[in-house]
Amino acid sequence: MAMGIDGLVSGLDTTALIDSLIKAEAGTQALLSKKVSKSQTLVTDLQSLNSALAALTANATGSSTVDKLRGASATSSASSVKVTADASAVPGTLTFRVDRLAQPQISVTAAMTSWTGGPTVTLVSGSGIRTEVAAGASLQELAAGINAAGTGVTATVVAAGTDPGSGDPRYRLQLAGPSGAAGAFSLYAGTSAEVTAGTATDVLAAPGAATVSSAQDAAVTLWAGTGAAQEITSATNVLDDLLPGVDVTLTAVEATPVTLTIARSDTTATNAATALVTGVNNILTTIKTKSAVTASTGAGGATTTSAGSFTGDRTVRDLAAQLSNAVMNPVDGVSPSTIGITISRTGAITLDAAAFAAAMAKDPAATTGALAAISARVEAVGKAASNSVDGTVTQKITGQQSSIKDLQERISDWDDRLATRRARLVSTYAAMETALSGLQSQSSWLASQLGTTNSGSSK
Repeated sequence: MAMGIDGLVSGLDTTALIDSLIKAEAGTQALLSKKVSKSQTLVTDLQSLNSALAALTANATGSSTVDKLRGASATSSASSVKVTADASAVPGTLTFRVDRLAQPQISVTAAMTSWTGGPTVTLVSGSGIRTEVAAGASLQELAAGINAAGTGVTATVVAAGTDPGSGDPRYRLQLAGPSGAAGAFSLYAGTSAEVTAGTATDVLAAPGAATVSSAQDAAVTLWAGTGAAQEITSATNVLDDLLPGVDVTLTAVEATPVTLTIARSDTTATNAATALVTGVNNILTTIKTKSAVTASTGAGGATTTSAGSFTGDRTVRDLAAQLSNAVMNPVDGVSPSTIGITISRTGAITLDAAAFAAAMAKDPAATTGALAAISARVEAVGKAASNSVDGTVTQKITGQQSSIKDLQERISDWDDRLATRRARLVSTYAAMETALSGLQSQSSWLASQLGTTNSGSSK
């Protein structure tokens, strides 16, 4: 930093000289900065590795038991019958006839220009439960009261033309109950006591009223036409207890028997094996790539080498070994290669899809058991490394971040130290220039005095 002292007397480029001295003394700070940069790269790479480990651990957890690897497929002989099966479904077939679909009761009142049935109506459910509702002063208020009663019956006011005599607009009240036979209902103009006394008017039996659809359950008949015939009903068109782990959705009546077929599916296990091997191999490849030492030739022909961020890192090296062992160690004395999981001479782990499929076809229980055991081992390694509290990789990241913080503080200290050193050098050189200036002035004075003396002597 120039302070107006360059070459005032000495002719020296003091600014450049000071910069050179500071640069020489800043070598330690430069080394610290390089170390920070290297550590930050390592932290970034470790964080990426930890994220990949967490994802791998989650996948492994999802396939760590045989139950999680089971799968089933379900088909129906009728397009109107939809069927889905989960892993608990047992392979087999079932035949039945679809006799009815579930539906709600939908009824409409007679057309009217206004409500004249009195201040109270009573809804009576199919099981006999009575709910009184304030009718209000209009059909709209009556509908709102029914909807607010919480019985499951909903009311809608629908336009119904005009009155032939007065020309006033007419309306009907459309009532809809919940699906299933238990959703049946009646509507009476009057109180619950009047319903009991038989003096209340059945609104839905009045002239002009109608029931559009009656409440009914869905019904299927198993083994129809045999002595074992059995009817199964449901308030909805979804039968979720017909077979364990199987949901059946009905969309139409089928007089022709419908056959459901439940079969074992290998898709779940195959996908799990593929995801596990791919996840492990990707991590091992990343570790190998970032642990490599590469050589390059510069413009002058000199060869230089550079180490990867994981080169020589014991934590990462141990993790790679543990993952490889988790996948490739025998399961109950049997090599994973028997289910298509192999390792190459370069350390790459692969899954032979054809070999895995053949193993599943030959012995699905043993194959899924081996895959579950391998997944459980990978899960354990992944958790030990990536656990957010005490995982080995997590702790490595925390340690590096702490080291970076310490290095940055030391770099900051060096900023202060170098600034102080520069100020001292500037002061020193300024003093030198001042001293030289004084000497120069004194020399000039002496020279002038000598000149005067010599001049006097010559006279």
